[in-house]
Amino acid sequence: MQQSVKSVNEALARVWTQVGPRFLPFADVATRELPLSRLMRLALFQVSVGMALVLLTGTLNRVMIVELSVPAWLVALMVALPVLVAPFRVLIGHRSDTHRSALGWRRVPYIWFGTLLQFGGLAIMPFSLLILSGDTHGPAWVGHASAALAFLLVGAGLHTTQTAGLALAADLAAPENRPRVVALLYVMLLVGMAGSAAVFGLLLIDFTQLKLVQVIQGAAVVTIVLNGIALWKQEVRQPALTDPEVPRQAFREAWQAYIANDRAVRFLVAVGLGTAAFNMQDILLEPYGGEVLGLSVSATTVLTAIWAMGTLLAFGISARQLSRGSDPYRLAAVGVLVGVAGFSAVIFAAPLDSPNVFRAGAFLIGVGSGFFAVGTLIAAMSRENGGQSGIALGAWGAVQASALGFSIFLGGALRDVVNAVVTRGDFGDGITAPAAGYSFVYHLEIALLFATLIAIGPLVRSVKRSPVRPTDRFGLAEFPG
Repeated sequence: MQQSVKSVNEALARVWTQVGPRFLPFADVATRELPLSRLMRLALFQVSVGMALVLLTGTLNRVMIVELSVPAWLVALMVALPVLVAPFRVLIGHRSDTHRSALGWRRVPYIWFGTLLQFGGLAIMPFSLLILSGDTHGPAWVGHASAALAFLLVGAGLHTTQTAGLALAADLAAPENRPRVVALLYVMLLVGMAGSAAVFGLLLIDFTQLKLVQVIQGAAVVTIVLNGIALWKQEVRQPALTDPEVPRQAFREAWQAYIANDRAVRFLVAVGLGTAAFNMQDILLEPYGGEVLGLSVSATTVLTAIWAMGTLLAFGISARQLSRGSDPYRLAAVGVLVGVAGFSAVIFAAPLDSPNVFRAGAFLIGVGSGFFAVGTLIAAMSRENGGQSGIALGAWGAVQASALGFSIFLGGALRDVVNAVVTRGDFGDGITAPAAGYSFVYHLEIALLFATLIAIGPLVRSVKRSPVRPTDRFGLAEFPG
């Protein structure tokens, strides 16, 4: 009996060993050098980043405008403050590459300092909100200034943490395993955003200012705990690399070496154009469904889940394809083409009056943006200069985050301007608001996606590949460059 049970267990183990890698996108992400338990711990820094993003752009955004009656332009300015830190991700990455430390760590100090910045911003934020609420006798400008400082600190912290954390992941993962590691880290970012949004929503059902203070303070403590667990025994001490006596390359020299390396400027232009194209609609998709298609609040809220499902699917497929040797530039370009189809579906949903076409468009936009994000991030990792992955990932993150913030602002502004012009009748009676403003932004995003293809085409051609197989005929190299 015991022998039969043992044989059954062995048979089941063999079956699961075969089934896992085939049907689960991250089942074989672990290696002997980087076991799954260690990798999942490292991924916790992405959870804390996702939590901070939801708090800044979701919960506090709404509370400050609705419950605290802060002017919308001032809230928008505060939310945009973290974007000001984004260009410095290049410098942060370079400094983590060349950090001097008697302890022998390069990445850990920057992840920890980023964590402290996040904690400091979240610690200041509740008191600034109390001043903004009018329940104190302090001058209003103190509340505005302290709230701006809190947003800036949290933004600086999450950019620092994410840049150094991704560089540490690149250091730990073998080159052939990086695609799956990157995809898993981005899945954890989405998990952090979705999970924290659900928790914040449950905790603030019966909203009071005291509950808001408790939620923010709890988020600060959770950030410290998660990032502390993520850092524990991750980076190997290498005193030879961080010895103060070792000559250090200046940032200007490192940057010049990076941009002189194999069409790096073209790559960064493609990242900026593609990121702007995919994210200009970030604050417009749900209002479009409500104003133009007449969908309810609950129906438009589901769009976020549909978009996230598409993105998760893209992450899983990306991990599998890249681990099999697919070209990351080609994968990013496939994402751009999927995005063109998605935005086209969103545009045609209005004249067809079809919510299902609209939902399909949102799903395709999620798939396309997932392919593009993972493809360009893996390409950035492959462009590291002499082991200095920090500056490569910092450049990618700086362009990506800056384009993200600028495009979101531009999308909202363009919609308002076009609708105002259309309302005056400058384009005749055939074009009416509010659909005109949304449609203009979506058409502009399609144009930016084609510009991204033009920028990325020569990068695909420049990659040395093995002979083309019958299943490997995408033809992107024929796009103009």
